[in-house]
Amino acid sequence: MTNLTIVFHSRSGNVHQLVERAALTAREAGAEVRVRKAAELPDPMVLDKPAYAALADATAEVPNADLDDLVWADAIMIGTPVHYGLPAPQILNFIDHTGPVAIPGKLMNKAVSAFASGSMPHAGQQAAILALHNAFCHWGAVIVPNGSAAAVLHRPGNGAPYGTGTISRHEATSVTEDNFAAIEYQTLRTLQIAGAIERGLKPEPKITMVSDERLRTFGLDV
Repeated sequence: MTNLTIVFHSRSGNVHQLVERAALTAREAGAEVRVRKAAELPDPMVLDKPAYAALADATAEVPNADLDDLVWADAIMIGTPVHYGLPAPQILNFIDHTGPVAIPGKLMNKAVSAFASGSMPHAGQQAAILALHNAFCHWGAVIVPNGSAAAVLHRPGNGAPYGTGTISRHEATSVTEDNFAAIEYQTLRTLQIAGAIERGLKPEPKITMVSDERLRTFGLDV
């Protein structure tokens, strides 16, 4: 069984809709799934306050993500709204605190994929996903993009090879069926790659990991 952790932040519910469909798809495929939200910040920037409040109520029982959720997972998916072409600050804050598990290599070789929602067709969905890819490189993770070959990506509302991106046009919970189909595909592909890694990845004796002594210089408890 493949363990999948989905970490997300959502503002008007569109990312959360994608998360729910991804989790359902993964469970139907036989995966063990943890859905986790990035912890809220003290003073978040909110435009659609009624939608944000409704989403807070709808996700009140969803636990905040922690580092164990990443270590536990074989596959990780991260969903974010676009904020000035970047992932949401809540997601970046969570990423920024992954050093204690990333530096010792505990996130290496995990299949990791990202998706995003923006207000307009060119609102920065791809830029936000690629920004997350930068962090995944530091983790040593295996980035799972959507590519361009799957039939679902040729539907009118899809097309980005980097990851699923929705266009909200400032409408709450407005994900289209094309985008739902895309996140289903992205989820299955991420699980597929995670399973291949689990079955086929063997230790390479010529690769030496960072020493405990070196890790202690970062203040890490090893």
